[in-house]
Amino acid sequence: MSYIPSKKSEILKNIFYPCSQMKDYESQFLLEIIRAEGPYLYLKSGQKIIDGIASWWCKSLGHQHPRLKQALKDQLEKFEHVIMANTTHENLIELSQRLGSLCPDRYPDLNKVFYASDGSCAVEIALKLSLHSRKIMGEPKKTGVIALSNGYHGETVGALSVSDLGRFKKPYQDFLFHTHMIQNLPYVLDPQDPVWSNCESYWETIIPALEKLKDQTTAIIFEPIVQGSAGMKIISADFFTRLNQFAKTHGIHLIADEIMTGLGRTGKLLACEYANIQPDFVCLSKSLTAGFLPMSAVIMTNQIYEIFYDHDSSHNAESAEKSFLHSHTYSGNALAVSVALENLKIIQEENICLRAQNLQIKMRESFKNISDQTGCFNNIRGIGGIIAADLNLKNNQTLGPDFFNRAIQSGILLRPLGKTLYWFPPLNISDEALGEMEQATLALLIAESAPSQKDLMTRLIVNLLLD
Repeated sequence: MSYIPSKKSEILKNIFYPCSQMKDYESQFLLEIIRAEGPYLYLKSGQKIIDGIASWWCKSLGHQHPRLKQALKDQLEKFEHVIMANTTHENLIELSQRLGSLCPDRYPDLNKVFYASDGSCAVEIALKLSLHSRKIMGEPKKTGVIALSNGYHGETVGALSVSDLGRFKKPYQDFLFHTHMIQNLPYVLDPQDPVWSNCESYWETIIPALEKLKDQTTAIIFEPIVQGSAGMKIISADFFTRLNQFAKTHGIHLIADEIMTGLGRTGKLLACEYANIQPDFVCLSKSLTAGFLPMSAVIMTNQIYEIFYDHDSSHNAESAEKSFLHSHTYSGNALAVSVALENLKIIQEENICLRAQNLQIKMRESFKNISDQTGCFNNIRGIGGIIAADLNLKNNQTLGPDFFNRAIQSGILLRPLGKTLYWFPPLNISDEALGEMEQATLALLIAESAPSQKDLMTRLIVNLLLD
């Protein structure tokens, strides 16, 4: 089996697993990983399974990528970490240059980088910078934040405040600040949907509420194009184009949470490119080091940076307010920097964005094949290296621990979002491995949709009674 039962109670004695109901682990598999390579996880039991969700969306280049491993080893021979304040080194300089010019033609002014350790903290930093800048600029009324319904931005207090998924947020409501959520979002299945390029009817219902808030709002935060935790929901590009225009007209900052979507996942380097969004802040994390080490970054415009720059050398009380006193012990960690730098080189040299676009074609075909054979999929949707569908299973059953266990037995690691099953594989996955994902998912869903022994017995009794 995929875990050793005699050891399970010992393992659970001290570990509190993330994003889990610990009770479920009494019946859910614990996968004892001994090795990982490419899209595969190798278990102590001898089983090999496909990492169908890129280990919470971060393993964009798969496991054990040789160039990333070498970059890590090379840096380890020099030094592993020193305080970033008052220090620098070649890799940090080059990484910052590359991040400060991700899309130089489209975003030439998005060029200053602040480093942290994880995605939630990147969101917190962007929110704090926006609010702090208003204090410096003498705009005390601009303290409100607008976000999107069904959005998710992390699990620290500020990030939860601007999120809209109740199961994550509700227990902590008393600690959180108020955020206006934009409702009635124009969701689409793919860029071929007419609403993708024209959402006027939706916008007409959205704009009145925004108009009432325009003078009190410092920032609008959003996941561009795809809302991940909501179930891989895709939003009209035209909606973001209109939102961008509204924000720019009224001097409201735009915070693009590209933690999940950024660095090639949607087929663009930044998902913002689909709608020509002009963000003031871009938050990156998951794919920044291709899942090797924790790291995040907030890229901001030069205009934001200048607000905090003290041109007065007297260091008086007024100038002190311009200092952004946000610190992370591991900000700019040298090991993470070295991997992130090599990752950006690979993304460019191997044209990972194009690979994501081609991957979408293949994954959509796979989902169509699965749907045709099982009848389990509704609302197939996708963009770049993301494909998802809502499951239509017998008895309206939920996708709990048993579903996870059966997926592992079929040879694939999946963690459905509610009733949404999705693939989020490494962007460099081979056609062979993709075919294995299709066969594993097909076998799983055929088993799920097949009538149980109880169902068969009930039908037999009914038929006998009718006869």
